Amino acid sequence: MAGLSLLAGASILLLTGCSSGDAEDKLRFGWPTGVTKQAERMRVLWTWSTVAALVIGVLVWGLIFWVCGRYRQRTDDIPRQTKYNLPLEIVYTIVPLMIVAGLFYFTVRTENYVDKRTKNPDVVVQVDAFKWNWQFIYKTHHGTPTNYAGASGSVSTVGTSDEIPVLVLPQGETVRIVEHSQDVIHSFWVPEFLFKRDVIPYDTDDTSRDNQFEFTATANGSFVGRCAELCGAYHSQMNFEVRVVDPTVFDAYVAKLSSLGPNDSSRQSEALQSLGQSPVATTTKPFDTDPTRRSATQ
Repeated sequence: MAGLSLLAGASILLLTGCSSGDAEDKLRFGWPTGVTKQAERMRVLWTWSTVAALVIGVLVWGLIFWVCGRYRQRTDDIPRQTKYNLPLEIVYTIVPLMIVAGLFYFTVRTENYVDKRTKNPDVVVQVDAFKWNWQFIYKTHHGTPTNYAGASGSVSTVGTSDEIPVLVLPQGETVRIVEHSQDVIHSFWVPEFLFKRDVIPYDTDDTSRDNQFEFTATANGSFVGRCAELCGAYHSQMNFEVRVVDPTVFDAYVAKLSSLGPNDSSRQSEALQSLGQSPVATTTKPFDTDPTRRSATQ
């Protein structure tokens, strides 16, 4: 048992010996690097759940190998039969219950944090999914509606077969996403957010739906977004891009969209280019979902 205790202790030291700064790099266990506050909470839950599983695995395998060595057959004599071992039975009943209760507690706490919504988010964006693309409608920023100059309606961008839609968001500000599908169930997924949520079809006037979530981006950059729910023939090509920028750049982007007006089909690329940004998505490429046009070019 001394060797088993030494093995378990060494494993715990090895697995938990990283500083908090190294944890993101060394203890992600295959997860992408999170770029939101909510992603960091989920990564921490994943990391320490995996560490707990590895420690328990070391203990269990250690006990198995110890028993195999300690009680291996040495003679043909029948070993002494033990009918009950009350202390052992209590231990292997209570310990698993405590482990499950602990995992349940930390999981619920993380889920509540990820699902928490603030009373007044900095940015509200309605995400409309449809076969097989996305529309992003910037509803409000700091409580002020983001309408087109001289026209009604909130500023928006929409993807086409020739242009990947880019969802521009400010770093460090609370963003609320209001999801809506125009046809079937889709799913909003950004791997670096460590988060995805189904986009359910419903009438936008139906206030009983609760298809919303919030996040706060912590790093600038461009991140590919995907539909994670099988929705039809071109599901795998239903991509978008999230581009996180400084708040001042976001303000300028929305203002430029507003000045271009709703009838400018190239408003997304023109607004991005005017700010020194790439006018097209850099993380994914468009796919023409019109089979007649696609076959003509092949």
